[in-house]
Amino acid sequence: MRNVDTVVIGGGQAGLAMSRCLTERRVEHVVLERGRLAERWRSERWDSLMLLTPKWQSRLPGYRYTGPDPDGYATSAELVSLLEGYAGSFGPPLLTDTTVQAVTASGESLEVQTTRGAFRARAVVIATGHADVPRVPEFASRLPGHIVQVHPTRYKRPEQLPPGGVLVVGASATGVQLADELHRSGRPVTLSVGHHTRLPRVYRGRDILWWLDAMGVLRESKDQVRSLHAAREQPSMQLVGRPDRSTLDLGVLSDAGVALAGGTLGADADGVSFGSDLNAQLRRADDKLWRLLGRIDAFGRRAGLIAGQDETLRPEPIRAPSVAPRLHWKHSGIRTVLWATGYRRQYPWLRVGVLDAQGEIVHDGGVTPHPGLYVLGLPFLRRRNSSFLDGVGADATELAAAIAKYLGGPTSQAA
Repeated sequence: MRNVDTVVIGGGQAGLAMSRCLTERRVEHVVLERGRLAERWRSERWDSLMLLTPKWQSRLPGYRYTGPDPDGYATSAELVSLLEGYAGSFGPPLLTDTTVQAVTASGESLEVQTTRGAFRARAVVIATGHADVPRVPEFASRLPGHIVQVHPTRYKRPEQLPPGGVLVVGASATGVQLADELHRSGRPVTLSVGHHTRLPRVYRGRDILWWLDAMGVLRESKDQVRSLHAAREQPSMQLVGRPDRSTLDLGVLSDAGVALAGGTLGADADGVSFGSDLNAQLRRADDKLWRLLGRIDAFGRRAGLIAGQDETLRPEPIRAPSVAPRLHWKHSGIRTVLWATGYRRQYPWLRVGVLDAQGEIVHDGGVTPHPGLYVLGLPFLRRRNSSFLDGVGADATELAAAIAKYLGGPTSQAA
């Protein structure tokens, strides 16, 4: 068994950011990755994916994008190259093709069993990310066998799906992007819409994320929001990264011919049922959008970036006809259901008592109740952008300081 001060589980942006911060503090550690560096970005993303954030927001501790296209949007391959460059800039102690089998408590230490041997550590950081296991509703098991079911982690391109219509369930970033791609491929597409966050790609001549960054919205801490639980459950931003910086929202999709439906209530061998909440969901998303744009306008006027009260640049409210509340597989032409319904976390190897009833890690800003055990990269861990490429670094910096204090001082983990 190898002894090491700290084990970091996960070799994506979170694990690499933590490794960089621990390296700067001269904390002995090892990073364990089940596949290759940034494996999920290599093998669990569709071919046409581009990041929602501009390249200038690719910022990690001690490293950032410095290329010729700061306002562009990176492909998955470009992001992998960026993370490879990041790793090359400081040389993390990374072990690839190393699957963690168990993490257990052993006295004042933690033991990590892997396919490449065991480690005894005083501290362990779980940096496996927020997009772990596809969240698919229980009623998916009742669909007939001739309906192909796929999740974005296994979807690559339209050609892999059978001919016929597609039902996309979920209208956050992934759902709208794949509904658009599948519709452009010539397939009839129905999009089931639930809770979502509508944003324009560009507002008053600047990328919407430029405004959110300049205003500090993305850096808001967990102490600055009314409900941390609600903030953590917010759907991903309804954006698309394209060279033309175009907006993709439900109005654009409806105008193009994508059929919109309410939230999916259930499905069986005969068909699928939708709620009557489509226009209510559209109104709620629009109300939130108008409030945010009002904040941007107020900020812009204070900063001298916006003159006057002109609101004509604001997007129009979306009103769209809804499909019937019940679609039958036989008559609808739907042959594929794509579950763009998000993710949940799963830690079957974590045998330390820090999981709640839903299987999520209990923590306060990444510090778990068990001495020496930390988590990084989850939604709103410490800030609104904690799970973003651009936000994980600040959390890693603070948690690395807490780890160094824990390793070198008393058992208290106050951070």
